[in-house]
Amino acid sequence: MIPRFCISIDDIRAAHARIREYIVRTPAKEFAEIDELVGATVFFKSENLQHVGAFKARGATNAVMSLDDHTAQRGVATHSSGNHAAALARAANLRGIPAHVVMPRNSRPIKLLAVRALGVEPILCEPTAEARQAAAERVVEETGATMIHPYDQSEIIAGQGTAALELTEQVERLDAVVVPVGGGGLLAGTLIAIKSIWPNTRVIAAEPAWADDAFRSWKSGKIEQPTRYDTVADGLRTPLGQYTFPIIREFVDDILLVEESEIEEATGLLKKLSGMVVEPSGAVSFAALRKYAKQFSGQRIGIVLSGGNMDVSDLGPPDGRDGAKTNTCS
Repeated sequence: MIPRFCISIDDIRAAHARIREYIVRTPAKEFAEIDELVGATVFFKSENLQHVGAFKARGATNAVMSLDDHTAQRGVATHSSGNHAAALARAANLRGIPAHVVMPRNSRPIKLLAVRALGVEPILCEPTAEARQAAAERVVEETGATMIHPYDQSEIIAGQGTAALELTEQVERLDAVVVPVGGGGLLAGTLIAIKSIWPNTRVIAAEPAWADDAFRSWKSGKIEQPTRYDTVADGLRTPLGQYTFPIIREFVDDILLVEESEIEEATGLLKKLSGMVVEPSGAVSFAALRKYAKQFSGQRIGIVLSGGNMDVSDLGPPDGRDGAKTNTCS
């Protein structure tokens, strides 16, 4: 039985106390040229500057550091195509325990390299949800490791919510916070943090139109599955989870869809105007701000830039851009 909400603001505060020494308190940056471009005062919560280049370091570290010693010594396992894989490998290194990471064969090279650089050799599988799950279950059975889900786990959601908790401490109250959504761990954690501290602040999700399952789920009231897997925002290709969806359905104020060209343009503009390298998945929130600028005119807006792990292929057509369903995970 899934509880209505798996975490509270107290869980996020406890997570922040637990992981504070292991993460970067990323800045909330403002850029005059961007403010002028969109007609709003914008603060970028720069998780592209986080360890492993993404907010995923927060949730993975909280999950690993929450384990009791006996359980931790058996190690941890996950399936992921990217940032969560590296985040779990790093967290396991900090705890001094084994990590087993299943990754699809079509994971981006930069993300495979990031895991290997942390001393963990990825276990490669076919790029389907069924193959990932089967491989992860096999690893858990063989090793006794504890499964750490990429997004649909209370410790993960609480850890991701610490980014928004920090944002409330770094800036005065905002009119809205815009967050990318894939599996929903970051969005769910942000919703609990922001709505608990600033109840009148709107929290808005940004999602690729080519991966609009969160938008469809919000409208239908049940978890909808992706219909294609080829958006350039590779970290946002996953469906919502049983723990993340109830929080999103209850609290999200809107879900805004953006096109592939808008994501790519936002990625380039962030580099040009701010000097920051932000991966397409992280730039989706800025793409939504630009596309729907009239909704935010004259307001104080927080934008979560969720990651900064890019390689050359991030700005070119991904596999399957012609419509082929190339599956992956976050």
